[in-house]
Order: sequence, then structure tokens, then C-alpha cells
Amino acid sequence: MADRDGLFAGDDPFDIARRWLAEAEATEPNDPNAIALATVDADGMPDTRMVLLKEIEGQGTDGGFVFYTNYDSAKGRQIAATGKAAFVMHWKSLRRQIRVRGHVTRVEGAQADAYYNSRALQSRLGAWASKQSQPLKNRAELVAEVARLGLRYGTRPPRPAFWGGFRVNPTQIEFWADGAFRLHDRFRWSKEAPSTWFVERLSP
Repeated sequence: MADRDGLFAGDDPFDIARRWLAEAEATEPNDPNAIALATVDADGMPDTRMVLLKEIEGQGTDGGFVFYTNYDSAKGRQIAATGKAAFVMHWKSLRRQIRVRGHVTRVEGAQADAYYNSRALQSRLGAWASKQSQPLKNRAELVAEVARLGLRYGTRPPRPAFWGGFRVNPTQIEFWADGAFRLHDRFRWSKEAPSTWFVERLSP
């Protein structure tokens, strides 16, 4: 599709996403990899929060978007119940965004261990200490738990079984770029079959 020259050039949406993220890393002052992650609870009520995207994997129709969290958190429980999620990445400095919808699978084992071990020690202990999304009496209680776990595990805490990654395997990826007079550019990749993307321009 010749209409997709420039920002949207290329046939692989994961390559485009990686390119846009790399450009954002040079312009966004804080957390260029932040995504607004949307899930739904058991009553169908939508829920959203900011998390950090840690990897854009793969190519073609086999890629995915990976983030990490506590599996017992609200988002973890909601994902476990539905197996689906959506997110948006928005870069104000570039006037661009990417929207993704898809099915979600866990990232565990060596891959999750490697990311966990790359984190700062206090962050690794914090993953153990925080009963994410559960009521907390006060901050002092959380700080004391981190200190207790530091004494227990020292400088090499293992990854908790309740903490790991999620991979959003997209069925749709939409790229949006700001245009003059609100004549924005939007292109949507939709997975028509396990190995085929259908690309179309959308009205702004």
C-alpha cells in the first residue's frame, strides 16, 4: 500500500511499533514505554491503569507486547478470567499513538526470571512485599515488610511465583499520527488468519 510511506512504511506492524518507540525514547521526558492497559472485571466493568511495556517481541503475525506484574493484582485476576486486554501508547511530544487489542498469555520461566533479576534489589524485594491491589494499613507496614524480606533473602531474592509477565498477542494494532486540521492518519492491522494481516486506512 503506497499510501503508507513515511511514518507507516513497512509491512510488519511490530517493526513499526519498535521504530516509533525508539523515536519516543529520544523525545519523551519520562517513561516513553508507558501504556494505558485496559481490562474488564467479572461484572464487565472496564478498568484501566498505566504499566510499563518491557518488550516488543517477534515479527509478522507471531509477535507480542510484554509487561510484568503481580498475578494476584486486579489486572492479573481480570486477565486470568478473560484472557483478553487492550492498551494504548501515547507520545505527546511526537503526536502519535498505538492502540492494541488481543489475547493474553503468561510469560514465565527463564524469560521472566531474567527480567526480574535485572531489576534493582529494592524493586525485587518490593515485588515480594506488596500484596498488590489489596488494602494496606499504612506505608510503614510495607516498608517494614521490605526490610524483613531483605533479611530473609539478602541480595538474591528469587522471583515470586505470583509475579511474572503477560504477553498481549494482538488481533488488532492501530497506528495514529496527528495531522493538520484534525486530518489525522490512521492505519489498522487486523489479523484475518493466524499468518495474515489485513491493513486498512481509517477515517480520522
